[in-house]
Amino acid sequence: MNPERIHDEFPAPSYRGDQQTALDDIRDAFAAGNDVVLVRAPTGSGKSLLARAIAGCARRTDGTAAAASPERASRHADDASPGDATDAYYTTPQVSQLDDVAEDPLLSDLNVVRGKGNYDCILSNETNTPVNQAPCVRESGYDCSVKHRCPYFSDRAIASNRRIAAMTLAYFMQTAGSDVFRKRDVCVVDEAHGLAEWAEMYATVELDPRSVPIWDDLRVPEVDSVERAVEYADALVGTCQRRKDELLATPELTPDEARTRDRLQERISELQWFVDDYRDPGSATEWLVDQQEPPAGADDGEGGPLTIKPMNPEKYLKHTVWDRGNRFALLSATILNKAAFCRQVGLNPDDVALVDVGHTFPVENRPLYDVTQGKMTYAERDETLPDVARALVRIMQEHADEKGIVHCHSYAIQERLRDLLADFGVAGRVRSHDREGRDAALETWKATDDPDVFLSVKMEEALDLEGDLARWQLLCKAPYPNTSDSRVAHRLEDDQWAWYYRTALRTVVQACGRVVRAPDDYGATYLADSSLLDLFDRARTDMPDWFREQVDRMSRPDLPAFDPDAAGGGSVTDRRSRTSGRSSNGSHDASSGSSASGGSSGESGRSGKKSPISDVWDVN
Repeated sequence: MNPERIHDEFPAPSYRGDQQTALDDIRDAFAAGNDVVLVRAPTGSGKSLLARAIAGCARRTDGTAAAASPERASRHADDASPGDATDAYYTTPQVSQLDDVAEDPLLSDLNVVRGKGNYDCILSNETNTPVNQAPCVRESGYDCSVKHRCPYFSDRAIASNRRIAAMTLAYFMQTAGSDVFRKRDVCVVDEAHGLAEWAEMYATVELDPRSVPIWDDLRVPEVDSVERAVEYADALVGTCQRRKDELLATPELTPDEARTRDRLQERISELQWFVDDYRDPGSATEWLVDQQEPPAGADDGEGGPLTIKPMNPEKYLKHTVWDRGNRFALLSATILNKAAFCRQVGLNPDDVALVDVGHTFPVENRPLYDVTQGKMTYAERDETLPDVARALVRIMQEHADEKGIVHCHSYAIQERLRDLLADFGVAGRVRSHDREGRDAALETWKATDDPDVFLSVKMEEALDLEGDLARWQLLCKAPYPNTSDSRVAHRLEDDQWAWYYRTALRTVVQACGRVVRAPDDYGATYLADSSLLDLFDRARTDMPDWFREQVDRMSRPDLPAFDPDAAGGGSVTDRRSRTSGRSSNGSHDASSGSSASGGSSGESGRSGKKSPISDVWDVN
């Protein structure tokens, strides 16, 4: 790696905000000998542009860095030998981020490749057939006459042979050990704050009717220990392998049979990893096993579906991430505690540098408002939610001509809140989604010009609501990890309360960035759960300075008296006519938590983009 190239590799024609200073600091951190640099960069700092500049510093052998002047030629010089790792990877867990990269003309040399299931077969007799179900994966010895034009293999070939290959973290992890995507000099991970959780999720083994295609033929025992789970996993590998071999012996598979074969191979790989890791005395991974109740009428000793979960999967990350590059840059707004993050992902904090990028959004454009109504714990939710709904109606009155989003945290809260708002007579301004239709519902809401309110679940990250797409948001509940999850419970039993509060704070900080996306953008965030105030006290030392400034400026807003009719029970025209007298110019001061009915920096032309919610794990 040659960090001296970092400014020459910056793809934009000029710097904005703190980008120039950030590049200086990143360059110096790598030049000091650090193999890993954490870049804590808030919303709007241009993380993708910084990532491109870092990736451009990767060692190369092709001479493309040659420059006219001796000074620039010296900066660009590389001393790579044929056996050295060269070039760079760019990866992110969020599909929406990869979509943004693919569409950004400043990042056109980041060559994107996705999993086979994201491409359609181009054979004339295949209609809407994804490449992972095409004849080349169904028929033994199939020789595709158009493979050179296949969109998947074309993208893969381009990405594997160009300086910067870009892919989702899922695809990146699954290609570990691949002859196509070998070790490179530099690896940049964007939105890296959840790297440990993604690794835990990806290494989890689910054994149930949905994930195991031969489930009905299995007899699942009661599993009362990890050792018993290892014994069963060993036996199940053999069972799955025999069924897969039967399919491989078939000259031509149907699409369903091809899917069965692939799912069997996935389970075999996962189970073998679990068994090998558990039996490795040098592995730091701790495994937990959850088992559901057996089916009705089950015999004695028979058990239900199993979930085998890793904790602190350092070995898994070493294989899928750390062995893939020489130098790493990990970018995020919410790597809140360097030492804790490093421990979670298997890095030595002494060998890792942290670069902080300043926040350039005026704090008065991103106010926090305390509208807390009580605790939203499971035991107290029924009592608190009606008051939250009333507060939401008053917020809707304050923002009668502006779209807003409500982070409900769970579908149970969403459903109850939707019913209460209907009882108040404001259902005509409210939209929501279910588990299956979340992406379509989100896109429909983003596309409308009406000041509708969207009741969302788990959309605190990877959602860009710039400008008039949303001028306000409400956080219904402190997003603490679910204590019924065995991993969470195990950590709390181990007295890891700092992790618990830090994890919730990270989600809150992410959520607060959804509605303010540029220096001239503005949007208010309202807090309904009093547990959020307690969270801010407990996790204050882990707050970024710029977020602590928001918290310190938090106040109780002067909302209108409760009046559902003024909140929007009638038509759009009626709503606007009822509120037109509240200001002589139809707008409000941004610092008060309201805003002009016209937009600043983001019209709804962004609504045609792919949903930012659909993170794809089926990469084949």
